Amino acid sequence: MAEMLNLTILETSDLHGHMLPIQYANNQATEYGFARLASRIREERRKGGPLLLVDNGDLIQGTPLAYHHARLNVETDNPMVQALNELEYDAAVIGNHEFNYGPELLGKAVRESNFPWLSANIVDESTGEPFFGKPYLVKTFDGGLRVALLGLTTHYIPNWEKAEHIRGLRFEDALESAQRWVKRLREEERADVVIVSYHGGFERGLETGEPTEPLTGENQGYAICREVPGFDVLLTGHQHRMLSGTEVNGVLVVQPGSAGAFIGKVDLTLEKREGRWTVTRKTSELLPAQGAEADPAVLALVKPHEELAQTWLDQPIGRLMGDMKVTDPMQVRLQEHPLIEFINRVQMELSGAPISNTALFDNISPGFPEHITMRDIVSNYIYPNTLQVIRVTGQDIKDALERSASYFARYDGEGPIHISAEFSDPKPQHYNYDMWEGIEYRLNISRPVGERVVLLNYEGQPIKPAAEYDVVMNNYRAGGGGNYPMFQGKTVVKDIPTDMAELLAGYIMDKGTIEAALNRNWEVVWDGKR
Repeated sequence: MAEMLNLTILETSDLHGHMLPIQYANNQATEYGFARLASRIREERRKGGPLLLVDNGDLIQGTPLAYHHARLNVETDNPMVQALNELEYDAAVIGNHEFNYGPELLGKAVRESNFPWLSANIVDESTGEPFFGKPYLVKTFDGGLRVALLGLTTHYIPNWEKAEHIRGLRFEDALESAQRWVKRLREEERADVVIVSYHGGFERGLETGEPTEPLTGENQGYAICREVPGFDVLLTGHQHRMLSGTEVNGVLVVQPGSAGAFIGKVDLTLEKREGRWTVTRKTSELLPAQGAEADPAVLALVKPHEELAQTWLDQPIGRLMGDMKVTDPMQVRLQEHPLIEFINRVQMELSGAPISNTALFDNISPGFPEHITMRDIVSNYIYPNTLQVIRVTGQDIKDALERSASYFARYDGEGPIHISAEFSDPKPQHYNYDMWEGIEYRLNISRPVGERVVLLNYEGQPIKPAAEYDVVMNNYRAGGGGNYPMFQGKTVVKDIPTDMAELLAGYIMDKGTIEAALNRNWEVVWDGKR
């Protein structure tokens, strides 16, 4: 009888600092978070047999716990890394958000890890060698089974990240890197199983092959499966999708969502033929955090960090006169809301720019209560963005407004207004719909995409396409992030390298009391509504 065995691969991805099963806006319990997933991981280990445990990136940024560690508690060990060490991870992949707090914080996280961080296509600009040391991992199991894990990272990072955070690095094309390294793993490392763990997603429909987004190179998962021979499994992330049970060109693909909601599990059945192990069957599923008890060891090691973060979150910083609560996120995006006007006004006042844009980043932003704390700041401004003032043309502004206007599906006035597929599939992209201050504009969502800006004025006069205007926005958008190419490569008039959460908190503390206000400089309309 042929010798057989089963290999299990477990993947987490896009944890974004969600170690604990709580919602930081109100500390209510949630059914997600790494502490719950840790219990699932231990269950899988108890089954015995070969197991490979991988994190696919975007680990160290995303919650107040992560922010507090990076900015106010950095002398201690990174709690996210501690948690992965506790579960004995085999490897992690560098994600784009790993760079958000700068190279020192990322380097510290890598040094504190009991596992290697992999990224074959992020290389040292001067040597051309993988910057984080190991491009891949080869692990040998009982029976001589050799399993290779290649790490790749979306090479679109320079379009989003601050230049000083990635200085000295070159981001090589992930597809081209996969072609080179997978061949080496098969031929030189003699791997029986080759797994690619790619912090990136899919640019095309998995069944149709049709483009699902602009083919910028940000997500190359489909092309990697189609154009790179010789590997068995593609672990993915970045898009926060939930994918399992699907193959592309014979490659099993998995993506386990975000924030610790699921683990991606792959089971490979192998048979020994002529002295080599061969994959004979592949299956995958998503194991939910829901229903699992939080792991006591993870809770214990995170506890001291969490207690400091919670104290910081509840510090009162100012008072609000009026109403800035968010009760209907869609309504916030249809007609100006005091929270959005406030953020834009702060950006304009601190930068000196006459025009500003910002977004309501998600649908759980609560707005501000009467007595504002740091918890309220970080619950509404969830990213460690900084500000840039860039010089753009009137045509750039119009093009950007048309891009934002495409957030809405075409609407005839009947029934509810819906988000377009471009902003909802494969994941919600509320953060890519901008609202502006300093200009007057109207968007008509009954009109075709690209023809929706029906009013655009500055200081009471129509904006001139060739005229130049200084606009303040976050660094992600200023680099063209969110498919805003009209902003790429523009002159940076002013750079404010302080996190927006800190800027907002400092502004409110300085004022003591802020007021909710509206000037109603913009609106979304449709045919029949004027």
